[in-house]
Amino acid sequence: MILTTTEAISGKKITKVYGLVRGNTIRARHVGKDIMAGFKNLVGGEIADYTKMMAESREQAIDRMIEDAESLGANAVVCIRFATTSMMQSAAELLVYGTAVTCEDI
Repeated sequence: MILTTTEAISGKKITKVYGLVRGNTIRARHVGKDIMAGFKNLVGGEIADYTKMMAESREQAIDRMIEDAESLGANAVVCIRFATTSMMQSAAELLVYGTAVTCEDI
């Protein structure tokens, strides 16, 4: 599966467009980790637990988008975008979406 944020794929020709595909996940923070993050906020620096959680969320959302595209018969997704939304005080949604296509070598 080819994934790209651009409208075209170098060396490929889009032969069929299937339309919008997407994947998402909603993650909640752990209260104990929020306390530790609060301490980290006082001294500065990366909050590694949140970095890891967001990386895992992105990968899960991408995997779900790929499954959606494959179910349509696509071999690529173009124009990929990410969006996040706060669902409640301690939970957020991560959404990835793009256009499923079939492409062939030029």
